[in-house]
Amino acid sequence: MRIYRRHHHIDPADQNAVVAIGNFDGVHLGHAKVIRAAAKAARAEGTTCALLTFEPHPRQFFQPEIGPFRLTPFRTKIRLLTDLGVETIFNLRFSQALAQTSAEDFIGNILVDGLGVGGVVVGPNFRFGRGRRGDNRMLADYAARHRFRLIEIPMDGDSGDAFSSSRVRKLIGEGEVAQASRILGRLWEVEGRVRAGHGQGQEMGFPTANLSLDRILHPAAGIYAVRAGIVDRNDTHWQNAAAYVGDRPTFGGSAMALEVHLLEQGGDLYGKRIRVAFVEMLRRDEAFADSEALRRQMAADCKRARHVLADPGIVDFLAKPSAA
Repeated sequence: MRIYRRHHHIDPADQNAVVAIGNFDGVHLGHAKVIRAAAKAARAEGTTCALLTFEPHPRQFFQPEIGPFRLTPFRTKIRLLTDLGVETIFNLRFSQALAQTSAEDFIGNILVDGLGVGGVVVGPNFRFGRGRRGDNRMLADYAARHRFRLIEIPMDGDSGDAFSSSRVRKLIGEGEVAQASRILGRLWEVEGRVRAGHGQGQEMGFPTANLSLDRILHPAAGIYAVRAGIVDRNDTHWQNAAAYVGDRPTFGGSAMALEVHLLEQGGDLYGKRIRVAFVEMLRRDEAFADSEALRRQMAADCKRARHVLADPGIVDFLAKPSAA
C-alpha cells in the first residue's frame, strides 16, 4: 500500500491509475462494488488500482460542532481497503483551499494534471467542487475531452436497497448492529488501545478492557455480544466477549466508554490494541439498585452472549472483506 498526501509529485508508476473516488466511511458493500470495479478496470488496462479520499471527512470540516460520527477511522479504513485490493491511496487533506476549489479545477488540476488518472470510478450521486457543483455529467464531459475512462457504479444490492453510510450510522446509533452488518458485509468494529478503567468490573468478578469512544460513532448504550481481537503486530487473536457501552449510571455516570469482558480467558490487556466486532445487542443500558444487582445481571448477560456467539457463522462473517 502506497499513500500520497498530496496530488502532485506522483511516482510515474502510480500515474495513469484507475481511481475510485469517495469518502468510503464504513467501506460498506456499495463502496466495495466501486472499488472492485476500479480493480477490474485496472487489471484490464494493465495499470494500478488507486483510491482518492479525504481527511478529515468533509462533514467534519463543514460541521465541526457535530459529535463523533466516523464508522471507520483512517487506520481501520486503510486495513479494509487493503483487503479489497487497493494498491495506492491519494489521501488529500480536506482544507479550506480544497473546499473552495471549483469543480472544473478539481478535475483539471487534481485528477488530470496532478494524478494523471487513466480512469475514474464513482457512485451514481457523486458531487464535488465548491458548492458541490460538479457531478457525473461534468465528469463525463471532461473524461471525453482528456481521454480518461469514467465508470459509474450503482450503490445498491440485488434487492434494490441502496447501500448508505448514513443508514449504517443510524442503525448503529439505534443498537441495530446486526442489521448494520448486512450493509457493511462484515461486523462493525471499534479499534483502540486499552486504557485504565474504574475497577468496579474487576471487583465484581468481571474484569474489563476499557476503550475510549471519543473519536468514533457511539453505538446505542447497552450490552452487546461481541468478538474481541487482541492485536499482535500483524496478527489478531479473536475471543468471544460481552461489551458494555454507556456512562455507567449505576455508579453515578461518567463519560461514554466501551468496556469489554473476555468470556474465555483474561490476562492483562492494559496498553494493548484490541478490535471489538459488534455481533448483537443484548439489552439496553439501565441503572441498578446496587452493585450486587448489577453483578447478577452481568452474569446473565455473559450467559446470553455465549449463546449468541456459539453460532459458527459468526466466526465466518467476522471482519471479512466486503463482498460485492
